Order: sequence, then C-alpha cells, then structure tokens
Amino acid sequence: MLYRLTKIVSTPFLQLLWPTEVTGAEHVPSSGPAILASNHLSVLDSTFLPLVLPRQVRFVAKAEYFTGNPVTAAWMRATGQLSIDRQSPTAAQDMLDTAARVLKDGELFGIYPEGTRSPDGRLYRGKVGVSWLALATGAPVIPVAMTGTDKVLPIGASVPKLGRVGVRIGKPMTFTGSETSARDRRRVTDEIMAAIRDLSGQEYVPSYTPARGQAK
Repeated sequence: MLYRLTKIVSTPFLQLLWPTEVTGAEHVPSSGPAILASNHLSVLDSTFLPLVLPRQVRFVAKAEYFTGNPVTAAWMRATGQLSIDRQSPTAAQDMLDTAARVLKDGELFGIYPEGTRSPDGRLYRGKVGVSWLALATGAPVIPVAMTGTDKVLPIGASVPKLGRVGVRIGKPMTFTGSETSARDRRRVTDEIMAAIRDLSGQEYVPSYTPARGQAK
C-alpha cells in the first residue's frame, strides 16, 4: 500500500522534472518472477526503473541507506528496497538468498551485474551473481539499459539536475546450465552483459569496475 501510494504521488512529479522515455515495457511480464538486470550509472537508477513499471521491483541496497539520512531511509522503505550489510563476510550470498526468496514469491528483482556504479559511463564486466540467480531459480533475465541518470545525478553529487532519462528494456532471456558450474556462470553473465550493451550503446570494458578513484 505504501509503495503504491509513493508511486502515485511521485511519478507525476518525476516526469515533470525528469521526463522519462520508456521503450520495451511490454517485455516485463504482468505476473510471475523475473530478474531485471541493468547497467548502473547513478543511485537514481533504482528510483526511475521501478516507477516507470506497473509492477513493484525489489532491489537490495546497502544498509547505510536505511540508517543515515532520514529522507533517504524513508524513501528506501517506501519503495520496497531490501537492506543488506555489505561489510558482512557473507554479504554476497546473503544478497543472492534474499533475491531467490523474492523470485520464489513471484516478484520482480532488480540487480546491477557490474556490482556498483560505473565511474565513467562505460559498461564493465558483469559479476556472476546474476547468472547464479538465473540458473538456480529458472527465472528469466530481462536486460535493461538506463540512460541519462548519470547526468541528472553524477557520482559525488547530492542535488539532482534537470534532464531527460531513458529506460530501455530488452526481451526476456532464459538459460540452461548449472549454477554450480563456473563456466556456465561466466557464459551466462557475458551473454547478459552483451544484451545490456546492445541496449545502452555503452563502450564495454572487459574488466571489473575499478575502485573509486582508480578509473582511467
């Protein structure tokens, strides 16, 4: 109920300040589980993507968002985001277990295969958590490309600028293989990243996203 109310109130406001063009929304199923695998340019990606779709999308967000700024914390809870402690030694598996439960309940789960925001607008090599999730649950993967969010709120900025945002959604992808096979996980992840690249038009970097300050 809180999520629906937040969406009803927020969507017209967001569309007024940040007109958002959505293509491919018909590829998101009206019911049942699916994994939305997106590039990651800005913290606002997790705001714009859920609000342009009729169904709720669950994302995992670092616990600090829920305990720091009260406005941010309230927004995270209102939009149904899930808290996870990234400092925990089991954080990666905790995230996957949480995602698997969300999918088992027939919901949409959003994930950024790069693991963190791109520091320079390029698309970096995906981590294999997304493929583990797809192979372990059998849920289809829907590639997503966000555009313009890095101009609205770049890394390091605290106040968003006016601008246009794009959300491009590709056709669902299904995969065969075993989540226990490193080769299958890598193959599936690379196929997902290729689909995201085709949608976004980003330059692809065949290495993991560098730590903050190390991008060239």
